[in-house]
Amino acid sequence: MWSLSADVHHLNHGSFGAVPVAVQESQAEWRRRWEANPTGFVYQELNPGLERARDAVAGFVGADRKGVAFVRNASQGVAAVSRSIEPMLSPGDQILTTSHHYNAVNQTLGYSARAHGAEVVEVDIPFPIDSPETVLERVLDGVANKTRLAVIDHITSPTGLVFPVEDIVRELEPDIPVLVDGAHGPGQVPLDLDGLGASWYTGNLHKWVCSPKGAGFLYTRSDRIDQTVPTVVSHAWNTPLVDGASRYLGLFDWTGTDDFTPWLTIPDAIETVGSAEAGGWEAVMKRNRELALAARDVVCNKVGLEPAAPNEMVGSMAGIQLPDYDGPDPGGLLSPLNQELIDDGFESMVMLWRRYPKQVVRLSAHLYNEVYEYELLADRISSLMPRA
Repeated sequence: MWSLSADVHHLNHGSFGAVPVAVQESQAEWRRRWEANPTGFVYQELNPGLERARDAVAGFVGADRKGVAFVRNASQGVAAVSRSIEPMLSPGDQILTTSHHYNAVNQTLGYSARAHGAEVVEVDIPFPIDSPETVLERVLDGVANKTRLAVIDHITSPTGLVFPVEDIVRELEPDIPVLVDGAHGPGQVPLDLDGLGASWYTGNLHKWVCSPKGAGFLYTRSDRIDQTVPTVVSHAWNTPLVDGASRYLGLFDWTGTDDFTPWLTIPDAIETVGSAEAGGWEAVMKRNRELALAARDVVCNKVGLEPAAPNEMVGSMAGIQLPDYDGPDPGGLLSPLNQELIDDGFESMVMLWRRYPKQVVRLSAHLYNEVYEYELLADRISSLMPRA
């Protein structure tokens, strides 16, 4: 099903995903059709293909298709919302996020805030953590009269925690618009975006859904559509709308000539991965979550550590706090242990989080993984711990 090298233990699906062979072939076929008739493809085949993909995404995440726009990745989706809310910002205003944010996202928010005299306020969420209620309490305590936007991870990138976004959105909306950074959400946990009620939700499909790299989406609630634009504005800004066409979708679908094949293959990725288990996507997510929990327990037991979060806050990734790194500060985001594991054939992720010398190993679990791989990883981490 996969073209992954057998010489490596691929335990870091959460970073860049992996594309099944069938989906790679589908993308190649879309490219062949495009190159056979470049102009005809764009004017005759591209839009129907995008509408097919939009229907597939809307059904998969439980969203009104009119709010589903394509982006390259969740970071691009966050950037679109961040720039779109800039007219709402004044000196002294605040954008609320948490200490478990994705670094690139925080830079985008900071850029928009500083340009208008506003600031990004980080709510400190402990790790290890005892319950999802702690997240909700900390976020609500961080809300102020000047809060103009809350950006909340659905599943945190550095620590793999499933945040209680349903409770947070229920408490904040509609007074404070919420953007859910769902980079890891689709394919890892079930989604019902219409029911969630957030102003925006952006997600990656190249991670757990296993679409080609460059497949993401931004869902915008109907009352926010008119104020939401992509970071690159192209023809749809002043093109007359005909036959009920959507200016919002037109703006996002075409920001200039690009490789649209990652979006066009999304339906094939949803079908391919979902059919790998007899129970469909529900069974896929259940299997991956159980494997992530087993992986966490294997590493914790071998290294002598405690789980960093309750089971209810674990999806298909599990973060484990390791002993402090005992060496000079290397700078950057990754612990030197990460490279040592790579050299030994383990593609995992060990981050200096939140700051040196604290470090967290994040384990990912997908269909191509088995428990024995985490047992081997646990043995190697255990052997490295005297140096940590």
